Amino acid sequence: MSRVFSVRRAVLLATALLWTGAAAYTVKSGDTLSSLARTYRTTVAELTRLNGLTGTTLDVGQLLRLPGEAGPPSPVSGAPSTPDLAGLTVTAPATLREGDAFVLRLSGARAPLARVRFSSEAGEQVRFPAETLTPIAAGDGMFVVLGRVDLGKTTPLEYEVELEGSVMRRSIPVTGLAQPIQRLNLPASVNAKLADPARAAEDAAVEQVYTRRTPPLWTRPFQDALSRRTRSSAFGQPRTYEAGGPVDYHLGTDYPAAAGTPVRAVNDGTVVMAGMYLVRGGLVIIDHGGGVSSLYFHQRRVTVKVGQQVSRGDPIGEVGSTGLSTGPHLHLELRVRGQATDPANWMNRLWPTPPNR
Repeated sequence: MSRVFSVRRAVLLATALLWTGAAAYTVKSGDTLSSLARTYRTTVAELTRLNGLTGTTLDVGQLLRLPGEAGPPSPVSGAPSTPDLAGLTVTAPATLREGDAFVLRLSGARAPLARVRFSSEAGEQVRFPAETLTPIAAGDGMFVVLGRVDLGKTTPLEYEVELEGSVMRRSIPVTGLAQPIQRLNLPASVNAKLADPARAAEDAAVEQVYTRRTPPLWTRPFQDALSRRTRSSAFGQPRTYEAGGPVDYHLGTDYPAAAGTPVRAVNDGTVVMAGMYLVRGGLVIIDHGGGVSSLYFHQRRVTVKVGQQVSRGDPIGEVGSTGLSTGPHLHLELRVRGQATDPANWMNRLWPTPPNR
């Protein structure tokens, strides 16, 4: 490939990415196809195919198309195909995995009038199933609707787009995480907190947060909560807390760090819970609007108050080992309308993008 990157080609690619709603990346100094493939959990071959590359040389400033979103979506399995809606283009992920957060992208003159339901949720044990959702303006004539895939779900995710009495139905295949069970065997003194009557009040207060429906407050990509992050327990991992106990999912990601390490807000929002709690320990919950909330557990000190407006990167507390914890770490959750989603889908992205797997 020539070292001279065509400006015209860059403009054409940028226009195509904007129109289709696909994820894009601007090449930086030191980037290689191999490093980008590792970062975005894909392959060199897939990046080469998506971008029509004829070699491995990249140029600083070059725009690359990233995997993760493509259309058109497939019809609902076992149901009659329904036509597209005139004046509206809907772009959806090609595939999903349990625990993913994602967006449907709507464009066209009538996009603001559309209403979306994730109809397959109606038979699932999720919060606010099949809620009717209004698209969120995302700039440049694009609108988005946030979706979530519940942990444990491996059947197709089905959605409906209604526009002035006409309905389009589509589905997206879903795969499982296939992670081994983590057997923690916590000390009895720690496990006792799970049965403590105070836990019910704590859970009820957190559940109330998930009912909030405020406009999106963020305008920049989500960022890490810790400056240095090494993952210890993965999102969605099935685990038991004591020998012979029930298997539950890990609803966030754990990041071990020294006690006292500053914890920072992953994006702009409003603090809706802040304090010390039995199971979650030093807890902060931030409502980012749009049904999105971030939760930070086990802090030794909380430095924000309920009602406080925080900006992306603001300190909100310090890493600790409070609540149901046996060592200093941060447990981070990113939830969409109360359902846990993989924090990795959000980091360094304005909207969640499931990595290609």
